Amino acid sequence: MPESRTDINFAKLALQIKARGTGLGFQQVAIADLDLATHESHLNNWLSCGFHGEMAYMSRHGSKRSHPEELIEGTKRIITVRMDYWPDKAADARAILNNPINAYISRYALGRDYHKVIRPRLQKLAEFIRQRIGHFGYRVFVDSAPVLEKALAEKSGLGWIGKHTNLINEKAGSWFFLGELFTSLPLPVDEPAINHCGTCRSCMDVCPTRAIIAPYKLDARRCISYLTIELRGSIPVEFRRPIGNRIYGCDDCQMVCPWNRFSGDSDEPDFSPRHQLDTAGLIQLFNWDEETFLKRTEGSAIRRIGYECWIRNIAVALGNSKTSPEVIRSLQQKTTHASGLVREHTDWAIAQHTG
Repeated sequence: MPESRTDINFAKLALQIKARGTGLGFQQVAIADLDLATHESHLNNWLSCGFHGEMAYMSRHGSKRSHPEELIEGTKRIITVRMDYWPDKAADARAILNNPINAYISRYALGRDYHKVIRPRLQKLAEFIRQRIGHFGYRVFVDSAPVLEKALAEKSGLGWIGKHTNLINEKAGSWFFLGELFTSLPLPVDEPAINHCGTCRSCMDVCPTRAIIAPYKLDARRCISYLTIELRGSIPVEFRRPIGNRIYGCDDCQMVCPWNRFSGDSDEPDFSPRHQLDTAGLIQLFNWDEETFLKRTEGSAIRRIGYECWIRNIAVALGNSKTSPEVIRSLQQKTTHASGLVREHTDWAIAQHTG
């Protein structure tokens, strides 16, 4: 039988939650309070500069993003989790990135959609808590609501927000996903992480589009992840050459981060590459029709960009590829595509090879 609420030992419960969380496959579980005042100021400044581009959802919901108790009434603490994702069976990332005939897809998106992996496990964690104390208020989030997940993770000690604005853990690098369990429980909180970036600026220097315009300040409108995933219109011409062969996301800033020498490969089967996406050639993927795209991205984060943007991105990458009759022939087959967006980027790509 669950303990009566007046008899709950919350310190003991917190330890049980963390133990169960690691048993569910999370590499770390921590607990944060709700004070996000500093991060709220940073967010408002970022939005006022327009750095969010077309991600209008970042400016919606008023102050709920930085005040979790407004988003979910009764919230007192937030349990944060991280799960490593670097696929241990994937082809060498740098080799693929340096081969212009191959398609580079951000390592997090090679396997199953992380939302579908993490959310059920957070639900199991909530059920574990319920079995011990009875009913309590909670809500699970995995990058799916107005939640400052990196800020909460930093507050709980999962890591610190680096100069590239990704979370870094001093013992595990940055190749991991985050998730949150909002709770009505007054659990003891963990100590925030300490920033260890120091004078390093490797992530800033390596960015192909100079999207990290200052330490801890990202102009998303210049970021390849934004351009290939969030942007639904035309990719600005100035960024097309720097995109190289990156057709979905970009990992450059994390690849050069010295803290990732401590990261480990994930043995999570769901994050293993599907359909040889870690080694696929650009022409191979460019020749997918929409039916093939939908079938082979089922259950994948890639599907969210849609077929039109998928072809748009690959057209740009083919424009940056080695000139060959096969490349030009593949591009020419799309010059009469029904989508004006696809035609525009295909014409640009052909011009890169024919002048």
